Amino acid sequence: MSSETKHIKQPQSLLSQKYLIISITLSLATMAGVIYWTYTPGVLEHLVPKRLPGLVIAVVVSLLRVWFSAAKIRFLSEKKLDWFASVRVVLAWDFTSAVTPSTIGGAPMATYAMTKEGLKLGDAGAIILYGVLLDQLWFAMAIPILLFAGIFYEVVPAEVGLVGDVSMGLLYVGLLSYAGVLAYGVLRNPAAIKKVVKVVFKLPVLRNLSDKIEVEAENLEQYAHQLRKKPFSFLMKAFFLSTMSWIMRIALPTIVVLSLLPAPEVLSVLRSLAMNLAFLVVPTPGGSGGVEGLFVLFQGPLIAREGFIGLALFLWRIISYYISVGLGIMATTWYVNQKVVEVIQED
Repeated sequence: MSSETKHIKQPQSLLSQKYLIISITLSLATMAGVIYWTYTPGVLEHLVPKRLPGLVIAVVVSLLRVWFSAAKIRFLSEKKLDWFASVRVVLAWDFTSAVTPSTIGGAPMATYAMTKEGLKLGDAGAIILYGVLLDQLWFAMAIPILLFAGIFYEVVPAEVGLVGDVSMGLLYVGLLSYAGVLAYGVLRNPAAIKKVVKVVFKLPVLRNLSDKIEVEAENLEQYAHQLRKKPFSFLMKAFFLSTMSWIMRIALPTIVVLSLLPAPEVLSVLRSLAMNLAFLVVPTPGGSGGVEGLFVLFQGPLIAREGFIGLALFLWRIISYYISVGLGIMATTWYVNQKVVEVIQED
């Protein structure tokens, strides 16, 4: 095993059975509550068979999201990762993100996975950093779209009230600020990233981690310098793949809703975009509980028959969450098995 890989947490330590149980329990409990409160006897009689193939389209769109994400990872690795490896990395990343709090996320598992696929730790770190930057650039593009669309559409439901409007406004400001700082640090002044990290970890509550973060801050600056050497066309191609992945994610709730009954398509897509941004700050493992609530809040008022709200929520979570968890478990198990083989070979 390389000296770099030794310093990466092993896959078992990156996951927590507690978080997995909490995530699934919160999701199931919230869905059960919504179905209980919205169910209307005989509602399934109103299903229109010709709309149901839309659920097949929803599954295809969900798989396309994985494909575009894998294509982005493969492109950023400059094709050092093959397609199977790229898909495994994305599935493991998605799974870890789905069962851990947003403050942890799937980046540590993705870094580990890429090193097990043969990349150096520095290359894996650069890909993660660039991937985060691309996501932030997408958010920075999405927010003006939502603000402009808000002139013509009720993007943020009236049900959220003043508190909801203020919260969404603060979220927009936070995402734009983070995107600006990250873009400046990565693309213009890598040394600034290191300085910001060091300042943050001088805070009293984080000071005990300052020694450990010193090395990571140096690595972060080195990764950023690697990214600055890439041509602008490289950024644009990667941004296109990242954008397509997000478009698939945004389209999914609307496709599920339209598979059940008519709804205002444009408004549904805009609200899907807004609620996906709101997902980013839900603190529970995988956002479970919170994302279901946001779906009901944003998409529920667009669903003409109240009895279909719980069904739409259930189908959306099956396709967007539970399938990802199942595939992610298989991918993560593959990496765990690879680790076991390494240990046996070393013995």
